[in-house]
Order: sequence, then C-alpha cells, then structure tokens
Amino acid sequence: MPDWSADFALQNPVWLGTARHGPWPRVAEAAAREAFSWKTEAARLPDDAFTAVPARLKAALGRLIGVGAEEIVLGNSATYGLHILANGYPFRAGDEVLAVDGDFPAVVFPWLPLRKRGVTVRLLRPRGPALGPDDLAAALTPATRFVALSWVDPFTGHAIDVDALGALCREHAVHLILDGSQAIGARPFDAPASPADGFVSCGQKWLCGPYGTGFAWFRPALLDGLDYGQAYWAAMQAPGRHGSMRDYTLREGLGAAGLDLFATGNFMNFLPWAAAVEYLLDQGIERIAAHNDALVARLIDGLDERAYRLVSPAQGAARSTLAVLGHREAARNDAIFARFGEAGIAITKREGNLRISPHLFNNTAEIDRALDLLAAVA
Repeated sequence: MPDWSADFALQNPVWLGTARHGPWPRVAEAAAREAFSWKTEAARLPDDAFTAVPARLKAALGRLIGVGAEEIVLGNSATYGLHILANGYPFRAGDEVLAVDGDFPAVVFPWLPLRKRGVTVRLLRPRGPALGPDDLAAALTPATRFVALSWVDPFTGHAIDVDALGALCREHAVHLILDGSQAIGARPFDAPASPADGFVSCGQKWLCGPYGTGFAWFRPALLDGLDYGQAYWAAMQAPGRHGSMRDYTLREGLGAAGLDLFATGNFMNFLPWAAAVEYLLDQGIERIAAHNDALVARLIDGLDERAYRLVSPAQGAARSTLAVLGHREAARNDAIFARFGEAGIAITKREGNLRISPHLFNNTAEIDRALDLLAAVA
C-alpha cells in the first residue's frame, strides 16, 4: 500500500476527518507561501499572475474530470455552481426541481427561492438509505427540469447509482446535477462519459484545497442555454487587451469563463489549490481510490458488530470513503467521540453518528488505532 503521509505536514497525529476538510499537501503549503510573498514582497507578483493562476487551476480541474480547461467554472463553493443554474436557467412557472429530503443543505437551498417564481421545488424521501431508480421513476413528471443530488451522502456515506439515475433523467429529458464534494478527489469522475449535465464541488475536502474554493462544470448544451446576467470586467477584457481597459465592449460567447466568480486572481486560495489538485493527479486518482477503499474495508471488517451498527454500506458500489457508524447504545456516541479527541484521533460526528473518512495520507496503522479505541470503549 502506498505511503503518502510524508507529503503532508499534519499537526494532529491522526486525521480521519477528510469529509469535514482535507489537509493540503506540502506542495500546496509551499504555493500558499509563494502567494503570501506576493503581498509581503509586492514586487514579486508576476504581471501575468492574474491570468496564469486561474488558467493553471482550470487546467488541473479539467484534467481531473476529463474536460478542457475552458469548460471549468471557478467558484468559491459547491453552492456557487448550483446558484448559477437556479438563477441562469430559463425557468417558467410550473417547472419543477427535484432534490432529496435529508441531503446536505448546500444542494437544496439554491433552488428554494425559485418557489417565488412559481417553480415547484420538491424534496423526495427515498424508501431506502439513498435515492434509487424506482424512487426517481415514481417522482419524475413532465414538469421536471432538474434533479440535484449529492453523489455521496455526507450523513450516511451512501453513494448513489449515478448511471441508473442518469439514464432515467436522459429518458425524460431532465438535467441531472451532481454535487461531488464528498467524492471527487477520492474517486475518479469522467464528466463527458457520465450521464450528468452538471457537476459542482467544493475544494476543501477530498481535493485538499483551502476553504472558499469550488468549481462547476456544465455540459455545453446546458451552458449555452443559461443567462446568468453576469458581467465581470476581467472576463470582458479580450485576451491581450489589458492595455485598453477602458474598452467597455460587452463580450458575448465567453462560455464557462463568463460564469467565473469575481476576482479570479484569488492567489491565496487558487495557487495552493492548483498545487493540491496537481499533486493528486500526479499520484493517480485511481490509485488513491484503491488506497482509500482498502482503508475503509479494513475499518469495516474490524468493526465489532455486537457493539456498533454500520450506517454506511458495508460493500459494493454504494460504499464510499465515508464510514458512518454508531454504538448500538446511541447515547454513548458523544462520549466515544470525545474519547477519540482525547486520544489524538480526529473524526467527525454528524446527526448523532460517528464518521470516519480516511484519505491518501492515512495508513493501515491509523485505522487499527481507531479500531482499537472503538473496541476499548465498546
């Protein structure tokens, strides 16, 4: 099993909380120091950094999901991309958006203001732990325009069947939008080959970037139909025209670049994030996914089922890198969580359950430490 731990400067002895946020690798820390120096030693800021840094980040994110850099929208969160869709798509009164009751709030909130415009936002309650094809087939109507879902549920660790749900959406001419925040970086994603028409993610979790980062991708047919009404001056500057900054020509046909958040020269965030994504790509997302899957399998196989119940899937395609579990005496979970902190093992607690989410910087010895502690407090 690869050992990538030396590439990270972790302060906590054991960090098993990537589903909350992922520490960045040393190369990202070095990039952050470089960006910091551009303010402390102002003359070091390269003239082309305002275009070169976002271009570098877009290239890395494009490689990550299998698209060109020109198709990437830079944002500050997963919500940013959903907000573009909710406010840029030509909805009409009577149209419908479907989401899941119980999903992460970032996937739901951007659509709710559409109700003021006569758009129905319907929250589905799956019969099982995750929305399945039968659930969606029963919910789709001729008015449905979008289905917005988390690829991996942050509360239960279940990964949805993207292909099956996407096939249904395609059949009914509905746009499937995925929030990949709890998956991308931990498992591969091929955007052109997927049935999704849109993909959004934050950057601070499995992509090991800073807070306040995110990106979006929209299939060209969907992108071309958006009218977001945004006019950021830097995007409007034609390439090589920064010497004519008082040219107020409103350029059209900018594609994804016209939807970027304002101030893409966000060096403190975007330079280290570009370095982090490049680092992950260099290691190989498939290798990282196999490594993470082995750690989760080791944790699940070693769990005492007499004392603990597993909320997340034990095996199969629905299993993710989030292992969610709880003591069979649920009232004990708070004390167990506290014991982990006292032992120097950082996990997270969500909706009353314990969530253990290893990433490439973790190893089998750390998983065994977590199992030993679970056994000791059982």
